[in-house]
Amino acid sequence: MMLKNKRLLSGNEAVIYGALLAGADAYYGYPITPASEIAHTAAVKFPELGRVFLQAESEIGAINMVMGAAAAGRRAMTASSGLGISLKQEAVSYLAGSELPCVIVDIMRGGPGLGNIAPEQADYNQVVKGGGHGSYRCIVLAPGSAQEMCDMTGKAFELAEKYAMPVYILTDAVIGQMIESVTLPEPLPNRELPDNALAIGKNRNNFFTSIYLEPDELEAHNIKLQKKYAVIQEREELSEDYLLEDAEFIYIAYGICGRLAKNAAEQLRKKGIKAGVLRPKTLFPFPKKRIAGLVGQAQKFISVELSCGQMIDDIKLAINCANPVELINRMGGNMLSVAEIVERTEKLL
Repeated sequence: MMLKNKRLLSGNEAVIYGALLAGADAYYGYPITPASEIAHTAAVKFPELGRVFLQAESEIGAINMVMGAAAAGRRAMTASSGLGISLKQEAVSYLAGSELPCVIVDIMRGGPGLGNIAPEQADYNQVVKGGGHGSYRCIVLAPGSAQEMCDMTGKAFELAEKYAMPVYILTDAVIGQMIESVTLPEPLPNRELPDNALAIGKNRNNFFTSIYLEPDELEAHNIKLQKKYAVIQEREELSEDYLLEDAEFIYIAYGICGRLAKNAAEQLRKKGIKAGVLRPKTLFPFPKKRIAGLVGQAQKFISVELSCGQMIDDIKLAINCANPVELINRMGGNMLSVAEIVERTEKLL
């Protein structure tokens, strides 16, 4: 029986399996490398199960369709990469302001501009910090394997509905394209449409809006949102420890960099250097409490990123600059190797 629940899937394919098992009703998207397999898989699997797949005319069209479906009480999602995510940002701000749940997948590629289709992690700022206008946040999950791509998509729908907001799945092209064994979770039971859904048979007086013309009203709405984000920061941060019990030099890395950092830590320990890894599984909420708890034992934190160092400021804030924080990185779609991380770490130490 267990064999029936196992598949060889890329991370991109695993997202769709996870979404469908979580009860996703609709996928609206526009293909873009290196995320196109998500749309390809959705185009096959969603209609097979009697659910909606629609290729929109553009990234902007797709995210606005997601907004409409979310307002109608449906579990809706989309996916893109880099410049496609940039185009969606205005509507993401509308979704956050209107407190509508949905799931957005970002498989990061090289930038800025048109860039290339190689793996990078430089969408961190626009996704984690809120790339559109206004003081809003989105929950951001950071899977590091095809299994987590599946599992975290289910969790993304759960969190989106729990907190009435968009949730991102954010990872790099390596995790999106990598094929691994995935154990499929049990499907969630069918659900009724929420009472506030704009759907036939529901209360026609319901409405969703993000426009508040009176400054006091808009301020009150913003205060409400910030209180919600504070609760999320307190309750929902997730991370993985690896060789941290006695670690003195601690890598902080997500996505493919988290996997590379684990191998680097193993090699450094063979040389007598006590290295370990803290892998954020949520980027908002950032695992501040867990990182702050390591200040007393760590001599140095090292951020490992495929970007200019977009995550490093969050590490410094988490520890209130109590310890040195260094950066090991590549950009432009160039990959770090384990050997390079080890060599650059030894120079830093």
